[in-house]
Amino acid sequence: MAEPIRLLLNGALVTVDDVAPQTTLLAWLRECRRLTGTKEGCAEGDCGACTVVVARRDGARLAWRPLNACIALLPSLDGTAVFTVESLRAADGTLHPVQQAMVDCHGSQCGFCTPGFVMSLFALYKQAGAATREDVDVALAGNLCRCTGYRPILDAAQRMRELPAPDGWRGPGRARDGSPPAAADEERLAQQLAALARPDGLDYAAAGQRWIAPASEEALAAACAAHPEAQVVAGATDVALWVTKQHRDLGTLIATTAAADLARIGRGPEGLAIGAGASLADAFAALDETFPELREAWFRFASVPIRTAGTLGGNVANGSPIGDSMPALIALAAQVVLRHGATTRALALEDFHVGYRRTARAPGEILARIVVPPRPPGLLLRAWKVGKRYDQDISSVFACFALRVEDGRIAHARIGCGGVAPVPARARRTEEALAGRPWSEATLAQAAGVLEREFAPIDDMRASAGYRRRVLGNLLRRLWLDAGASPRVATRVGDLAATGEAR
Repeated sequence: MAEPIRLLLNGALVTVDDVAPQTTLLAWLRECRRLTGTKEGCAEGDCGACTVVVARRDGARLAWRPLNACIALLPSLDGTAVFTVESLRAADGTLHPVQQAMVDCHGSQCGFCTPGFVMSLFALYKQAGAATREDVDVALAGNLCRCTGYRPILDAAQRMRELPAPDGWRGPGRARDGSPPAAADEERLAQQLAALARPDGLDYAAAGQRWIAPASEEALAAACAAHPEAQVVAGATDVALWVTKQHRDLGTLIATTAAADLARIGRGPEGLAIGAGASLADAFAALDETFPELREAWFRFASVPIRTAGTLGGNVANGSPIGDSMPALIALAAQVVLRHGATTRALALEDFHVGYRRTARAPGEILARIVVPPRPPGLLLRAWKVGKRYDQDISSVFACFALRVEDGRIAHARIGCGGVAPVPARARRTEEALAGRPWSEATLAQAAGVLEREFAPIDDMRASAGYRRRVLGNLLRRLWLDAGASPRVATRVGDLAATGEAR
């Protein structure tokens, strides 16, 4: 029997049983709840005008995260607490410190984008402790402003901590040292969310559409095997655009969002095992611990709301040739583990993508996890993304180089590339041109010529084919300029931060 969606909206319990599962959170907030402070700008998660903040249980604490409401499907918010800009002002009219700081610093002009900026800053405010300029830059990377300019908003981000803290859940969240929330209202909110938990997941249907969110990997695999025609959805950061931009009826959706065990990340003899349901943010943090050279690439992967909503498994399964995670994972010799019912199989990531947005995943099969082997000794690793903007841009070219240099020779090379072929690709011919050769500028220059000819990229709105080929070769030449005659090997983020190579 179908169940209703239950969530807390601005502190009040709301039950939904008559809204189509493919309705976005933004459409529901504006059209059904008349909460019009949340704006629609791009309808694709790029501008941040629709930003809300979502609180979820994370063990014994609350995790507060910004979310692009325009590409969040309503059933995915089941069991969460959603806060819109209307909730920040106190009942007596007192503005929240974030709002007051925006007023004091003249951070708003036309005002259309302002609620989204306020909510992104509110999410940052809930991460108790003073925010650095880097923290602010990262938090606001997904918000665009046409008229005010960003300086007054950056000023407001510093100013908000200087104002008196409000009472209740609107105040600071859990401290960085791990101490419990100070506000009793946050404890009550956590208890309310605990009461909304569904041990058996959610099965919701309305308007001829169905949303199935199993509560475990096993149940998810069973549901996909039983409904092989269904569309599997995770964070919906891409699938939702099929609704908002293409107006498609997706029929039955099977969501990974309720399967907590699918989001687990573990380390073992086989390496780092990242559950397909792990968020991009969590997956990137885990990869950072072993491969700090990739840190800037992850910073440039979309925005905080996208990285906290989207999943690594979704990015891989989506199969886009410009998905930034795949070239790096290919260079790291990652494997995907696929599951159909109780049966599993492993596949090298470069063999998983078989055509433009087509994968080797069989009907009814799910991507269960991505396994990244342990870091080999002496690994020289670099990844570079080239786009028209630093933040919030899709790659024109992405390249990741993983080499081992022993006794002055290149003992091993793996290269992953994006944006230059119909699929995320491994540059095998270039690897062969490098393997066994001396580590020298001449070797890399010769191999760069091979790399420029290895793929047949297309001309499109982001770059011409010739530009892509030249950039790809130049990135390999950059590897020599960056690493030098005696390649430097990083073992932690600080090794790169000291030389300015990590943002």
